[in-house]
Amino acid sequence: LGLVPEIMKAIEDMGFEEPTPIQKVSIPAAMEGKDLIGQAQTGTGKTAAFGIPILEKIDTTEKGPQAIVLSPTRELAIQSAEEMNRLAQYLPIHALKPNIIVATPGRLMDHMKRGTIDLSHVQILVLDEGDEMVDMGFIDDIRTILAGMPEERQTMFFSATMPAPIRELAESFLRDP
Repeated sequence: LGLVPEIMKAIEDMGFEEPTPIQKVSIPAAMEGKDLIGQAQTGTGKTAAFGIPILEKIDTTEKGPQAIVLSPTRELAIQSAEEMNRLAQYLPIHALKPNIIVATPGRLMDHMKRGTIDLSHVQILVLDEGDEMVDMGFIDDIRTILAGMPEERQTMFFSATMPAPIRELAESFLRDP
């Protein structure tokens, strides 16, 4: 997949030998900066599918968030951040610090309303487990969050299923996914 040596070393340390089908398809497209929709069941490597391209693209000389990963629950947000930190263990990047934010829609909306987060430099947005977020009633929050970010960004939706509200969001906010 043409990854930097630091990420390859982390992947090897984690015991991974071959990319999963979702990773084989989505990592090259994400590395090219394309918007994408990835549909795969839980446990198929979706976090690495979006996490690796994010880590490859982050500019650590820039301040503020450049990537946002929205997760339906605090527990999943923590899992995603931990996995991204393992992938980034040899890079000067850490999720939960300023360059990458992993959050639930409600928590991110809270920061947006209070003005405690600047999303003006966000280049990548990931909607992880989109179907779960729809089921949990986050669709309006997601629309608000998307509207509050720069239009010139890469957007990636990952979901086990593609319910109509997610397809409608994709049609509204993704460019030629």
